[in-house]
Amino acid sequence: MQTKAQSAAPLFTPVLIAGSLVLMLSFAIRASFGVFQIPIAEDFNWARAEFSLAIAIQNLAWGIGQPLFGMVAERFGDRKAIIAGALLYAGGLVLSSYAITPGQLQLFEMMVGFGIAGTGFGVILAIVGRASSPENRSMALGIATAAGSAGQVIGAPFAEFLLHHMVWQSVFVVFAGVILLTLFALPFIRSPKLATKEELQESMGEVLLRAIKDPSYTMIFLGFFSCGYQLAFITAHFPAFVTELCGPIDPAGMLSMIGITTTSGLGAVSIAVIGLFNIIGTLTAGYLGNRYSKKYLLFAVYTGRTLAAAIFILMPITPTSVLVFSAVMGSLWLATVPLTSGLVAHLYGIRYMGTLYGFVFLSHQIGGFLGVWLGGKMYDLNGDYTLVWWIGVGVGAFSALVHLPIRERRVQAQPA
Repeated sequence: MQTKAQSAAPLFTPVLIAGSLVLMLSFAIRASFGVFQIPIAEDFNWARAEFSLAIAIQNLAWGIGQPLFGMVAERFGDRKAIIAGALLYAGGLVLSSYAITPGQLQLFEMMVGFGIAGTGFGVILAIVGRASSPENRSMALGIATAAGSAGQVIGAPFAEFLLHHMVWQSVFVVFAGVILLTLFALPFIRSPKLATKEELQESMGEVLLRAIKDPSYTMIFLGFFSCGYQLAFITAHFPAFVTELCGPIDPAGMLSMIGITTTSGLGAVSIAVIGLFNIIGTLTAGYLGNRYSKKYLLFAVYTGRTLAAAIFILMPITPTSVLVFSAVMGSLWLATVPLTSGLVAHLYGIRYMGTLYGFVFLSHQIGGFLGVWLGGKMYDLNGDYTLVWWIGVGVGAFSALVHLPIRERRVQAQPA
């Protein structure tokens, strides 16, 4: 039963602020990898698919690591999971800076992927969810997700700035130092393991089995696939896509006046614009998630993404269309995260939210793997990204529809 103290709990807590800081730094680096696509390929004369496969493996390792780090956090403690993730993240970045073959980069990016899992949504959102009162939970999850978006705003432009002053290998080392700064947030991450009496009586295996048997959990799992596909493809390939295909920037236009004079600069800024509007989108999703059906909100988000991608690819690629698309897609970018994680918590409780959301997130990262890898593969085969864009439109429409049959009713434990 919810106590009066819980109902009066504040929205902004040290746990939320510290967790948001970890997500912001983690995602600032993660969102910048697309900026390195052309510099690394040109440095070693690699095919586009080689770097794409490294980032695809990173996404897959992130997905595989997410439920594992969720289990570690719930079994041994949240802070131990974050420490392990930060060390793997930094170590993978440093080792990647020494990679001279595609195989080496792909191996080290696997370490980076596991590091992102330990400092990313699966662990941090579970901490924030447990530390939030039920009426604040959806908004708190939205704020934490928006913090990741804030990192995206600064990550890609910061990487582009550093690349003008140092080689990409040095930028990776700088980023390794940045991710270790997350460890200073650990003293404030003391998440209470809030749970109902029934949840405390169930084991992790019992809760997982109950979720797996529930068709709604399967539909949430399948629906999250396209989110990963679209986001990972755009993060990894959109800067290069804009650099190569966007029309020229007007020397006397507004973009030139604010210092954006090249399409490569516009590509990096487009990722930042996505992140900026994503802050608005995730906060809005968190607010609406407490008031309206989460499955219908998810249907609306995926439908909006599908339409935005289809319209963008059918129109001429100009600086204006790039910025408009970035703003629209950004407002829908991570709006799925507070809604999906909140739906998992609503249906199955918060005791093992990190593990349950971690398995759902695995679907997201399988999609991410395919989005990044297919982007590079199809580019090398066809010389453009058109087919990959249309696959994203198709899976987006599927995700919109698959959320409609979900039953938003708490799945109770069966009596022994």
